[in-house]
Amino acid sequence: MISDLVRLYLKNKPYTVEALENGIVNYSALARIVQQELGIKNYHAIKAAIRRYAEELSKNEVSIEKSALSILEYSKINIQSGISIVISTTDAEPNKSGKIKLNDYYIYLVQDDLDLKRLKKMKGIIKVQENASAVIIHSEERLESLPGFVAFIASLLAEQNINIIEFISCYTETLLVVNSSDALKSHELLIGIMKK
Repeated sequence: MISDLVRLYLKNKPYTVEALENGIVNYSALARIVQQELGIKNYHAIKAAIRRYAEELSKNEVSIEKSALSILEYSKINIQSGISIVISTTDAEPNKSGKIKLNDYYIYLVQDDLDLKRLKKMKGIIKVQENASAVIIHSEERLESLPGFVAFIASLLAEQNINIIEFISCYTETLLVVNSSDALKSHELLIGIMKK
């Protein structure tokens, strides 16, 4: 079915989807691009599928944004500076640091200088990122049942050219590790959104 092919194509184009959500796409021009890339002859069916998909996206985007803002409204945001990240294939027991095992490597979130020195001496170091900060969002339990919250937060920061080095969301906590130079900007952005 043409509409299914068009949807699948668009779902793999996140910036196009964002433009559709914001209503800033020329449907005719996009339909011609889709027609050429997918080799579908029926231009009008493509354009109609794009229009329907855009309408659904805009409704869904408002719902996700509204829900995310309702969570943020009652959240608390803290910054922890002096964070380092060590990624290694070696398992170690840090004294005061967090550890996460993913596949064949370990990620250590380090805030203690002695831990950092010890971990940096391990074999199997893949990467060490120093001079980072953690932006911690503490929310209500209903956060766990809200689809799109993490995507909403990540999009907000990406729009301001803030890179998230590490991202952990678990239970009522959302932890974003960013460069220290972006910590205050991230905090102010989130506080500003909360006050809307």
